[in-house]
Amino acid sequence: MITRTDCAACDAADPLAAFRAEFTLPEGVIYLDGNSLGALPRRTSARVREMVENEWGKGLIRSWNDAGWYDLPRGLGDRLAPLVGAGPGEVVVCDSTSVNLFKVLAATLRLRPGRRIIVSDPGSFPTDLYVTEGIGGLFDGCERRLVDPGPDGALEGALDGRVAVVLLSHADYRTGRLYDMAAVTELVHRHGALVIWDLCHTAGALPVELGDCGADFAVGCTYKYLNGGPGSPAFVYAAERHQGSVSQPLTGWFGHADPFGFDGEYAPAPGMGRFLVGTPPLLSFAALQASLEVWAGVDLRALRVKSLALTELFIRLTEGMGLELVTPREPGRRGSQVSFRHPYGYAVVQALIDRGIIGDFRTPDIMRFGFAPLYLTYCDVWDAAGALADVLNSGSWRDERFAARGAVT
Repeated sequence: MITRTDCAACDAADPLAAFRAEFTLPEGVIYLDGNSLGALPRRTSARVREMVENEWGKGLIRSWNDAGWYDLPRGLGDRLAPLVGAGPGEVVVCDSTSVNLFKVLAATLRLRPGRRIIVSDPGSFPTDLYVTEGIGGLFDGCERRLVDPGPDGALEGALDGRVAVVLLSHADYRTGRLYDMAAVTELVHRHGALVIWDLCHTAGALPVELGDCGADFAVGCTYKYLNGGPGSPAFVYAAERHQGSVSQPLTGWFGHADPFGFDGEYAPAPGMGRFLVGTPPLLSFAALQASLEVWAGVDLRALRVKSLALTELFIRLTEGMGLELVTPREPGRRGSQVSFRHPYGYAVVQALIDRGIIGDFRTPDIMRFGFAPLYLTYCDVWDAAGALADVLNSGSWRDERFAARGAVT
């Protein structure tokens, strides 16, 4: 039987324990929603203030050169690259996940002329499905084929000579189910198609090996496990082998080979620069700069060990509560979250939030709990599980105020 004393001993031996001090965590709150919005790094406020007061306030437009603003999309991309298994010059930070997904989908369809089918998972995050649906109308004969790429061979059955690209989320946003990136990528390539990975729920949660797995393209956000802040810029990855031939449709001036030449004709920048579009939102870039300074010191293998330990602990502590676990029990198939089904899941989550245990809910009945290893402790997990048991046993979630839904759930 696991005790809180056992959890405290795990915290004392935790090699990542020092990172908790890098984050601002409200007193009395256990934050299990870092898979939706990461906690605030302590150094972020100072970095944003520096950009506002000195670089903008005093340097004014000179800071594009003097403070290195112009180079930030590529520079931050290179700093982020090791977190997703990419090499220098293979990642740029820019725009949103949705916009970047549009770029790479169009790019892959152009790289595979004569193939016009996009394969994706019907359980993907909706923006992925929406973008695949929207881009289909821009390419003659383009079709979308939705298939659950589970262990039953359904994905292989969906691949044929007409498939241009397969788009998958590395981890399912609802259940945390993790796909085998290497095996899926090899399968897709064997059929002559390209693969795009959505890393929104794995970048910063576990080691990602885009290069070693032979991935073609990837997109991801920085405001979840990477702690870049609400609405922080996304990133896009293109394997070096594709960069000389790839073209994307949003040919904005920041993606030009010579933006300040002001040529009337577009010429793509070399390498990943061609994925840039317009002027970057620099205040958001400042916040991400601060977060990536924290990440520079993180051992991703230790991160994964702790992530699996925290999720396993929560699964074990919640057994017998009458909840349906939808997250895989097998560690290798699990991201860094634990999800349950409950017919009144929204109210249960709201009752927990009222007690300072912040998780979230996904329609129609999924309660999600994210485990960010840099700032969560084993005792946090123990206390959260105890609060969940009390909410369920006492029926406090039945209070009508917990059924009232806000605009964001």
